[in-house]
Amino acid sequence: MTYFTGLRCRHCGTLYTSGITYCERCLGPLEADYVYSAIERVLTRSLIEKRDRNIWRYRELLPVSETPAIGHTTGCTPLIRAKNLGRALGLEKLYIKNDAVNSPTLSFKDRVVAVALSKAKELGLGTVGCASTGNLANSVAANAAAAGLTAYILIPSNLERAKVLGTLVYGARVVSVDGNYDQVNRLCSQLADQYDWGFVNVNLRPYYAEGSKTFGYEIAEDLGWRAPAAVVVPMAGGSLISKIHKGLEEFGRLGLLRTTHETSIFGAQAAGCNPIVAAVKRGDTDVRPVKPQTIAKSLAIGNPADGYWAANIIQRSGGGADDATEDEIRQGIELLASTEGIFAETAGGVTVAVTQKLAAAGKLPVDETVVIAITGNGLKTTEALSLEPGLAIAPKLSDFDRHLAEQGWTEDALVEEVR
Repeated sequence: MTYFTGLRCRHCGTLYTSGITYCERCLGPLEADYVYSAIERVLTRSLIEKRDRNIWRYRELLPVSETPAIGHTTGCTPLIRAKNLGRALGLEKLYIKNDAVNSPTLSFKDRVVAVALSKAKELGLGTVGCASTGNLANSVAANAAAAGLTAYILIPSNLERAKVLGTLVYGARVVSVDGNYDQVNRLCSQLADQYDWGFVNVNLRPYYAEGSKTFGYEIAEDLGWRAPAAVVVPMAGGSLISKIHKGLEEFGRLGLLRTTHETSIFGAQAAGCNPIVAAVKRGDTDVRPVKPQTIAKSLAIGNPADGYWAANIIQRSGGGADDATEDEIRQGIELLASTEGIFAETAGGVTVAVTQKLAAAGKLPVDETVVIAITGNGLKTTEALSLEPGLAIAPKLSDFDRHLAEQGWTEDALVEEVR
């Protein structure tokens, strides 16, 4: 049984049950709508816990009516108690939601693509595509291959090599465009009008975005069916932060949470592409487009589609937002890796660096649960770092001892560093 009723306009509330992707009355964006009263009668904590560990354990709250085509290994990524990083940042109950190990392509985009392409199959579409800064390209290519769909992937020409390779390997038809993400996305919007294809972040966007709710569902479930006091989320288009908030609200509405309190939502962006952060710092929701210039290419969206909603949710929840410089992004990557053994891509460096700023400014609760969203794997953005092991030594004990001394790696120095 499906509890999905159609797409409802976020602005005027008009409900549509056809394949339309924007409101014909006010041109507002559409969002999936559900019969919550019916879901409340069937969806329980015990039922969810008995199901397979993937995003479809929450299927009543996702807009797919038929048996999902893909996503059966996606989701249920680790929620890690980050004691070492928490100690470094002065946060006693810090957790990391680690989608850097999500399946199949090591980013949170596997969640949204599983929903979008399952819906595409349900709608009878044989060809899908996307505009992407890298992670989405990887996921659409991989999941389209698994679902037996033809994929057209449009990317900015300056993407990280690992992300380009991680798209081509699946046999997708990749088109490199001489322009930034916003220009690529505009082209995809034109293609969606021209061809009978499903572009996951254009005409399939209302379905695609719902997959991000599972990130929030899993946080609450893994915290013992409790919402965190605060969550820090990287922002590109603004959809993830909006949907994590929606997911936590839905769990509260359905009585699945053991506690009912508002989670403060905090957003993180790179200083070289911070339109949502700038709006929040001004105290409004007027997100003004910028030209991206940052190593955090997965966050390099200068005109975020969900920017208004992200800024609104941040302020309404009592949260906040900040940005990170290029050096701070690199330092954030290294800090997370050296404290928790997690190698995040540049977006993760942004999130850690911003969490550090927020904690230092006293904006995060010191003794309450704070969750950091890590959304992609560092193996995809290795060129952002310049780390070398130094000159090779001869295979002699004397050379090794001399090297330890030169590097300051003596036993006394190591003990002092740990202290």
